Amino acid sequence: MYTYTDFDENFVRTRVAQFRGQVARRIDGSLTEDEFKPLRLMNGLYLQLHAYMLRVAVPYGTLNPAQMRQLAYIADRWDKGYGHFTTRQNIQYNWPKLGDVPDMLDALADVGMHAIQTSGNTIRNVTADHFAGAAADEIEDPRAIAELLRQWSTDHPEFQFLPRKFKIAVTGAAHDRAVTKAHDIGLRMVRNDAGEPGFEVIVGGGLGRTPMVGKVLRDFLPKADLLPYCEAIVSVYNLLGRRDNKYKARIKITVHENGLDKMQELVEARFEDIRAGFTGHDQALLAEIEAAFAPPACVTKSTDGYEAARLANPAFRSWSDTNLSAHRAEGYAIVSISIKKHGATPGDATSDQMRVMADLAERYGHGELRISHEQNVILPHVHQSDLPAVYAALREADLATANIGLASDIIACPGMDYCALATARSIPIAQEIATRFDELKIEHEIGQLKIKISGCINACGHHHVGHIGILGLDRAGVENYQITLGGDGTETTTIGERAGPGFSADEIVPAIERLVTGYLSLRQDADETFLQAYRRLGMEPFKAILYPREDKANAA
Repeated sequence: MYTYTDFDENFVRTRVAQFRGQVARRIDGSLTEDEFKPLRLMNGLYLQLHAYMLRVAVPYGTLNPAQMRQLAYIADRWDKGYGHFTTRQNIQYNWPKLGDVPDMLDALADVGMHAIQTSGNTIRNVTADHFAGAAADEIEDPRAIAELLRQWSTDHPEFQFLPRKFKIAVTGAAHDRAVTKAHDIGLRMVRNDAGEPGFEVIVGGGLGRTPMVGKVLRDFLPKADLLPYCEAIVSVYNLLGRRDNKYKARIKITVHENGLDKMQELVEARFEDIRAGFTGHDQALLAEIEAAFAPPACVTKSTDGYEAARLANPAFRSWSDTNLSAHRAEGYAIVSISIKKHGATPGDATSDQMRVMADLAERYGHGELRISHEQNVILPHVHQSDLPAVYAALREADLATANIGLASDIIACPGMDYCALATARSIPIAQEIATRFDELKIEHEIGQLKIKISGCINACGHHHVGHIGILGLDRAGVENYQITLGGDGTETTTIGERAGPGFSADEIVPAIERLVTGYLSLRQDADETFLQAYRRLGMEPFKAILYPREDKANAA
């Protein structure tokens, strides 16, 4: 893992000291809220419905045990004993007092963390595949590139006041677990004909009120050219992007209005102009960073105990079937810890649970944890012989739900329970859906199913790329939930199609139950997933299940 240098430490401490003075001036009235707003946003502090919210950066989703324990300490000391993990691999605290925020930031700095650029019209936290450095299908660990991008973008003098927020995601694997095509810049590692690793560069993706799938700007970009090429893209966007309408200010609109060919022409020209200025220092820095991401020293041990535990304990077998993924090293597994117990708030973890996960990473996981964009926590390197002990500890901490990738593993934004922008609730709907499928005991029969819920058109719950997406809206003061079908956030990214009229809060859970149980009668066999069935059959049979009374009325 990357460790802060003296420069990083001094930079973050200076920012905290500056913000401490700004907070003091806001409290004594020297700064108005309008004057304070851009200053707090630069430091990850939002004003939500009920209180301030501090969003802490977890760059490319990677944490060590000391950092996770510090997040737990902060939750206990200055919040309400829990934190909320987000779809950008960050953590949010929903109840801090303004006067305490500088102390929270100092506590973060003690373990090499910060909240810089987790908000505002700048380059946000760079996200990555949460299995990076461990996945069996990976070309290279992309986190060194993500760290290079983080250092380049932090406090970049040209890019602090972009037309709109800007998000970058990177993956080093064939299977896209970072939703790269829904980002302003998506970087997917590929090999050229000579077998050399480089990047497919995707630009102009994004969700929100105008969802768009990113377009390929370069089929192959050598790793050595990545930083100047990204600078060229953001530089062109900074000049060309609209500032007259914030709803049309994202780069996806810039690409749409100007065309991909025009963007390519401008970016390539800018790239040639600035490329010579990158004299190799960035590559020397990248080499230093790559050394910090050396793979762990995996050990060779017998896996007999793991196999015996699977035979002896059906609950452990169910968990291992669902929550483990293939590791690149023989005898190891990637453990996904579900923060989605049935009926719980998706993404919320208590301080005690954070400490348990930190302890497990330290004892069994080579000192690494990851936050996934799906709001779960990952132990990327666990030997199979240690899995029974890991499972037992997770079960005691109420963290052993065997539902990764299933119907109750729901992505949900905070919605109207917290967010000032939300127009409907997300959390209660997610809780009710998860509880209902647990009651029905058919999640494992259903198989892989991505349900994603957003409480407004800003789409923080990624509903557009859910196999089933749910969008909460306000209709004349009443919550109304639209359903989209067929979305996909992987390498075959697709924006879901709206099924029809929305449902009330009382109707939405029965509608989802009707839809999913109806799918079971439509699929060809037990191996055909919901998404595969939808792609084979199209919208009509699913729409007929969702709106049975409408079909009967039309038939009459």
